[in-house]
Amino acid sequence: MNELFSVKDKVVVMTGGTGVLGHCISVYLAGEGAKMVILGRNAQVGDSIVDEIRTAGGEAIFIQADVMDVASVQNACDTVIRTYGKVDSLLNAAGGNMPGATIPPTGTFFDVKVEDFEKVLGVNLTGTVIPTQVFLKPMVEAGKGTIVNFTSMASFRPLSRIMGYSAAKAGVSNFTAFMANEIATKFSPEIRMNAIAPGFFLTNQNRALLTNEDGSLTQRGQDVIRQTPFKRFGKPEELCGTIQYLISDASSFVTGTVSIVDGGFNTFAM
Repeated sequence: MNELFSVKDKVVVMTGGTGVLGHCISVYLAGEGAKMVILGRNAQVGDSIVDEIRTAGGEAIFIQADVMDVASVQNACDTVIRTYGKVDSLLNAAGGNMPGATIPPTGTFFDVKVEDFEKVLGVNLTGTVIPTQVFLKPMVEAGKGTIVNFTSMASFRPLSRIMGYSAAKAGVSNFTAFMANEIATKFSPEIRMNAIAPGFFLTNQNRALLTNEDGSLTQRGQDVIRQTPFKRFGKPEELCGTIQYLISDASSFVTGTVSIVDGGFNTFAM
């Protein structure tokens, strides 16, 4: 059997693992034989995902952690090492947005709340840097590993309204390229960092922005579909193959890239 894309027995840590996308990816990778470590703040949701994985015959644990708290993330890493003795992959999926970091349709730049802008930068960008700094250490000791950051369409195009989120995700893409070189030249070329840029997927975070209560599209949702050649939103499971590729040996000569999974949104032109 070809093991090129195998993730069997890999210890995969996922921040933001209790979200819609994190949940789907965790269940999929566990089904492929990975040992999933789900990090998040909501223990009830995290425990239910672990139960779902175990019921299906997979292996997973949940650790309550806040990606903005270094001590919390370090405690999670210590727990992983005690439990499994290694970290093979880190998926930095934690993130979010706040109304104060956006510009409402009838508002202007002057309505942005700087404190909320800083919080959005923090949870998306610093919330990627902190877990990377913590979980990279056991990878450096082992001389191998993979890290996949979650960026966004907003990192390529200045999407209207979401100023703080766009700035943060552009930072994540830049951080990915910077660290790919930093890691390979100072530690090991067998430790790779890449990113995935999902297009528009319906999540708890953006559902009210893109759809009405009756399921019809809002004006913003219509704008997204109009600019998406596939004419639909993505399905969470459509991210799984790219993630598996990026953490498997199939991408052994790939680092510093952003893999776009967007139904063609980023190619759209008038």
